[in-house]
Amino acid sequence: MTFVPGLTLGRRFHGEVLAPILRRRFPGLRYAAGLLDGGSELLGLDTARSTDHDWGPRGQLFVSAADAWRIPSLHAALDADLPAEFLGWPTRFAGHGRLGVADPAGRRHGVRIDELGGWWRDRLGFDPGAGVTTADWLATPSQRLAEVTGGEVFHDGLGGALTGARAALRWYPDDVWRHVLAAGWTRVAQAEHLPGRCAEVGDDVGSRVVTAGLARDVMRLGLLLRRRWPPYDKWLGTVFARLPGAAPVVAALTDALGPDEWPRRQDGLVRALAAVAAWTDDTGLAAPVRARPRPFHRRPFLVLDAGRVAAALRAAITDPALRERPPLGAVDQYVDSVDLLTHAERARRLAGALPAEPDPTDPS
Repeated sequence: MTFVPGLTLGRRFHGEVLAPILRRRFPGLRYAAGLLDGGSELLGLDTARSTDHDWGPRGQLFVSAADAWRIPSLHAALDADLPAEFLGWPTRFAGHGRLGVADPAGRRHGVRIDELGGWWRDRLGFDPGAGVTTADWLATPSQRLAEVTGGEVFHDGLGGALTGARAALRWYPDDVWRHVLAAGWTRVAQAEHLPGRCAEVGDDVGSRVVTAGLARDVMRLGLLLRRRWPPYDKWLGTVFARLPGAAPVVAALTDALGPDEWPRRQDGLVRALAAVAAWTDDTGLAAPVRARPRPFHRRPFLVLDAGRVAAALRAAITDPALRERPPLGAVDQYVDSVDLLTHAERARRLAGALPAEPDPTDPS
């Protein structure tokens, strides 16, 4: 079978198969359709390798609360009317996961049908069509935001409700953005001096491990600074490398993560940090810091002293409630458990349990 990008496959599946069935079986039905529920195809990053599981002709259909009673009959109609295959790909699936494995003898098709508001609440823990609060932003992992603002809407017959909800999630308000960036720079400040100390005592593996963690933080910061939601780790480097102006940072991180000894690793790391600090200045979100590498106290290794970048961002926050929050940022900046981040209610419970307390590093 010839590979077709998943969004192209989904768009055609809706236009050539799903929409005709709905028009014939449910004339006048108001619905929306798209692909927003996860998968590499939502970021345009699927390849032929992606087709081995959770990939194939599929789509999402959304109805209003007033039409939610129709969902069982919609499922029954699709069960009866879907063709066995589309563009050579089976429309039925077997096994576990979102779809499982494409299988002509499978019992499940790849079309999910939901009431729109309920789907948002299940996916994110809130309905962005009703507004997005600061608490909503900080309890939502950036991977989820990348998915629901990526993907594609194929049809919006619900008065623009699906399109409008996605637009509400396009990007952080400026103060939330400052808070999240400050949290990212705080993470860097807490670890940037450790690779040199590890190297100094002969712990080359430890030095490389800490450097790798800093490289991840740098890439996530770079994406946030370019107004791109950081995806989960499988695609982090790919998406970062496609940012405008990323090539020098990629080259610096390649040196930092390469096989050479500590001096070259240090040089790559501080070059990457300085470049992304300049990106921070360029946003205009805070007074420019113009941070350059400097010695860490009197020790023989360099750092950016990233705490000063975080402090400038926090000083620029105008929302009193955000200024009182600890410098933790969004939930996926301080938790990396997949089993938590992929369950909206768990993430919201954790984020909501954090106390608001003055930040001792806040210059105000």
